[in-house]
Amino acid sequence: MSTSTSTLVFKPTKGFVRLDLGRIWTYRELLFFLVWRDVKVRYKQTALGAAWAILQPVMTMLVFFVFFGKFGKMPSDGVPYPVFAFTALLPWQLFAFALSEASNSIVGSQSLITKVYFPRLIVPLAAVLAGLVDFGIAFVVLIGLMLYFHIVPGVAVVFLPVFILLAVSTALAVGLWLSSLNVKYRDVRYTIPFLTQFWMFATPVAYPSSIVPAPWRTWLGLNPMAGVVEGFRWALLGKATPPGAMLAVSAVAVVLLLIGGLIYFRQTESTFADLV
Repeated sequence: MSTSTSTLVFKPTKGFVRLDLGRIWTYRELLFFLVWRDVKVRYKQTALGAAWAILQPVMTMLVFFVFFGKFGKMPSDGVPYPVFAFTALLPWQLFAFALSEASNSIVGSQSLITKVYFPRLIVPLAAVLAGLVDFGIAFVVLIGLMLYFHIVPGVAVVFLPVFILLAVSTALAVGLWLSSLNVKYRDVRYTIPFLTQFWMFATPVAYPSSIVPAPWRTWLGLNPMAGVVEGFRWALLGKATPPGAMLAVSAVAVVLLLIGGLIYFRQTESTFADLV
């Protein structure tokens, strides 16, 4: 009785890059386990555990409240400054954490990438999705703040998942670029803290977008996180005026960044196992 064997050969994509995003669904169980691994590693052997997800935005909010709210008399669009700042810090912390983890994810998964085949896109995607756990924990604190200051969101709150998706997409888009570059140029990781810090001050987290002159406010949306932050405030704090044009510019910027990041990532992923 004879038996036959088959060999499966993986070859780099030729010509125009095929994104082949459907393969992610095929490997969805691996994606889930990588997300769970990242969450467990983050809190393993820590003294405070998940409390870090609360302490970081709360301490930052207190610093903003003292120096920008009390001393700097920064306007907050009629909203108590602690809620105003914390509402923006939630999506910002999600973005900053996801960006940092995604940018270093390929290099950090060296032992896995060099031993087995799977869609490499799963690695930065898992790093980004793991940040949603911290976001969910800190969101409970925001609910408490809103109850304390008697702030009730309007019907616009139904759009909140859209802004969360926009924040996650922004982190993934930039993370794809940086994770690919980090494989080839290891000093890229040293630029990430500076990039994140600079990006935060370019985003209306501690200040309202209303202080930007009206003709320039729309173009503030070229920073995708500006649209996300203003969208969060609109959805949760009952602001009457939606972000409008700024949000539209941010959405277009995210789409372009994400498409470009996916294409560049797919072009370079065949070299990851050799360079990492």
